[in-house]
Amino acid sequence: MGLVERVDAAIEAALGERIVGCVVLINQDGKQAHARAAGFADREAGRPMQVDAIFRLASVTKPIVATAILRLVDLGAIGLDDPSTKFLPWFTPVSPDGSKATITIRQLLSHSSGLAYGRVPPDASVGMAGVVLPLEETLRRIAKVPLAFAPGTGWEYGSSIDVLGAILAAINGSSVEDAVAKYVTGPLGMTDTHFWVTAPDRLAVPYADGRPPVLMTDPHPVVDDQGGTTWFSPSRIFNPAVAQCGGSGMAGTAADVMAMIEVYNGKPGLLRPETVATAISNQIGDLPRRAKDAGKRYSLIGAVLDDPAAAGNPSPKGTVDWGGAWGHNWVVDPINRISIVVMTNTTPEGCNGPFRDDILRAVYG
Repeated sequence: MGLVERVDAAIEAALGERIVGCVVLINQDGKQAHARAAGFADREAGRPMQVDAIFRLASVTKPIVATAILRLVDLGAIGLDDPSTKFLPWFTPVSPDGSKATITIRQLLSHSSGLAYGRVPPDASVGMAGVVLPLEETLRRIAKVPLAFAPGTGWEYGSSIDVLGAILAAINGSSVEDAVAKYVTGPLGMTDTHFWVTAPDRLAVPYADGRPPVLMTDPHPVVDDQGGTTWFSPSRIFNPAVAQCGGSGMAGTAADVMAMIEVYNGKPGLLRPETVATAISNQIGDLPRRAKDAGKRYSLIGAVLDDPAAAGNPSPKGTVDWGGAWGHNWVVDPINRISIVVMTNTTPEGCNGPFRDDILRAVYG
């Protein structure tokens, strides 16, 4: 079988039982190799998934905001090793020992800042549910909690990109939305990607894993394989009072996400080639990562594959990937110039479940 047949077979095997609906886009050498919408955008209403379906992006928001920061680097408005307090003098969390912490832009981009999701206090939220506050107040509350480690001494996934969103807005003198539109989504023609929904009739209804998947309530708890619980609030995207969180808050289409990740796979015009090269390279050295991240380091936009065998990954060394908890994943393979966007309305299967790996194996044969 060829690539198209293998990918379609992987999609068909998951539909109904593991995935309610999906949009899968695959580009090679900057050209579309496959595009498929399958299943339902709204199972209960019988609304089929369409290629232009809009999804809540969750952490797929992160590389969009990171790209805006990198655009500002190219414009000379910010430096990767600038301290965050240069732009947000009030954001001053301390290290675990109580000492002053200097967090750089590079550390925020690479999640080596010491900010961790597990340390977001209950009176703040930068996620997909929870307390509704303005962004500055949210970050002020986060800053009251000591960091998980001194900046640059560890790696942990967390609220770093939310801080970068606030920095982006401060530099631009605007909302996060307007700054992202100016530097990334506007120039790239990402017309459906915003902190709000352009066309509610195209928004995919969210589901949680089950056999078959279950329709999400609001809010809805999802328990991961480590026993942790993530709360999801499907209505949050419609609430204009919710902070524009650079780590999780946007909605958009698969085609828009593809336009963004292609910047890191040879598409010229937005970022300098040397900036792209830096963005997709290991930025954390040998800092330890989670057991489930074996074989992977971290770049400025996502995980970077360092040891394919250890990761059990068919992509070549240097491939960058990440996902979004509403049910998405993306891949940039700069060696073979392959870009993959997988958007689903089923979590966590579409983000870090077997479906992600099924599609990846199908692409590489």
